[in-house]
Amino acid sequence: MPIPHPKTERTFVIIKPDGVQRSLIGEIIKRFERSGLKLIGLKLTTLDSDRIWKHYNKDDAWFIKKGTKIAEDRAAAGLSAEKEPIEYGKDIIRALDKFMTAGPVVMMAWEGNSAVGVITKLVGGTEPSTSDVGTIRGDYTIDSYNIAAIDDRAVRNLIHCSDTPENAESEIALWFTPEELLSYRLMVDEILYDVNLDGIME
Repeated sequence: MPIPHPKTERTFVIIKPDGVQRSLIGEIIKRFERSGLKLIGLKLTTLDSDRIWKHYNKDDAWFIKKGTKIAEDRAAAGLSAEKEPIEYGKDIIRALDKFMTAGPVVMMAWEGNSAVGVITKLVGGTEPSTSDVGTIRGDYTIDSYNIAAIDDRAVRNLIHCSDTPENAESEIALWFTPEELLSYRLMVDEILYDVNLDGIME
């Protein structure tokens, strides 16, 4: 089987309920389009809890590790541990589940060279308040882990994006059917990938 060309790398993106509610759909898509990536799948929908848990795909070891850190942070703040570490860990996904199912989201699949890295760079770090200026999260929201923890909710950071090509493929398969992904030629592909830029001069 031939090795796929790098220009066919795919990644997965969700514009979260806060991004939809703040009317940032067009702005976010524009940022991705201007990079040269190709949109191959798009839908406005609501999410279900069952697939949210499959999407985040965390095991007990992850829950215990995260929950232990939360319990330690509580102890450092003079608060007692009210539950086992694994439950504190599961609370992270419970909060995400509540947030992600609160309203409509926009799901997208994008294709192009280094698609995962390009979108990760454009989106910025997961904590908006510390994301770089020029990134989507850095420019369009100011939420932080601290405020989210005080308010007992998930951080509102506008976007989920895949962190590796492997995770992108599994996330795309979870949320899109093969029929919902389009294969087509985009004129900009010729400028980006045609080695000789054939046909420019008459």
